[in-house]
Amino acid sequence: MRKGIRERKVKVAGMGRVLGGRKICFGSQTRYRLSDGETLLDLAERAAEKALYQAGMGIGDMDCIVCAMATPLQAIPCNGVLVHERLAKGLSIPAIDINTTCTSFISAVDIFSCLVDIGKYDRVLILSGDTASAALNPDQKESFELFSDGAAACVLEKSSEEEGSAVIYTRQETWSEGAHDTEIRGGGGLMPVFSFCQENRDNYYFDMKGPKVLKLCARGLPGFVRRCMEDGGISLKDVSVVVPHQASRALGVIMPRLGFPKELYLDRVSEYGNLVSASVPFVMCEAVEQGRIKRGDLVILMGTAAGLTVNFMLLRY
Repeated sequence: MRKGIRERKVKVAGMGRVLGGRKICFGSQTRYRLSDGETLLDLAERAAEKALYQAGMGIGDMDCIVCAMATPLQAIPCNGVLVHERLAKGLSIPAIDINTTCTSFISAVDIFSCLVDIGKYDRVLILSGDTASAALNPDQKESFELFSDGAAACVLEKSSEEEGSAVIYTRQETWSEGAHDTEIRGGGGLMPVFSFCQENRDNYYFDMKGPKVLKLCARGLPGFVRRCMEDGGISLKDVSVVVPHQASRALGVIMPRLGFPKELYLDRVSEYGNLVSASVPFVMCEAVEQGRIKRGDLVILMGTAAGLTVNFMLLRY
């Protein structure tokens, strides 16, 4: 039995996804990076247009634009404003950012499903995407060969009792003992861009301490998943598919240890790598397109993010 959880009557009305235009390979692993002259705004705009088209709507039908991204397009203003300029210039639709790095999409759906359910908004456009390649250190092979650039979007709207689509259960936890295991130290208020020099340039690259992250995940994730399954009243036999964040090549080791059999979860690390905030919605969108996720299916979205932040969501698609 779910502990004090009320289903939020919302549905994903449409989704879209886009990859960077340059394809590269590292052995058997395929990755995508921005092509010359391409920007994250270009990818976000194309993903949004696809999601709106699939939903049968236009940007003027949206009550809010949400950018659920891990990295800023520029220091000020927020990403939402810059995307608004591309998609909705001249309209007064509010735009906002939600950031829990790699799990930003799940956090945004969690928060805005509440607002749609209570009637604050009728329809919300949620965009995720990052260009990880901009800050990758070529000397750190582990991360340099892991990430791709891409974007994904969805339209969230109110669902009817007859449709049955809903966000059923969510949980987010933060374990800040891992705050410095995945980070870019430079470029913000603590280490401004003006402080950059050759001696400290590594602080302005993405830095991932993979073994430490895996150790923290191995210690905390089993209990986290168990609490979610128990509190959400979830039986794996009822779940159609699990969409995890495509964090690393270790996905195939970690997921079975958490109790998820290989046939239940989606592993697309070899094909796309880690798409940061776009990772979960991109793979979810692909599964919808391929018919792996259908209306009425119970779907689990879950993942880990820098911080260390962990997210879990059960929805009826």
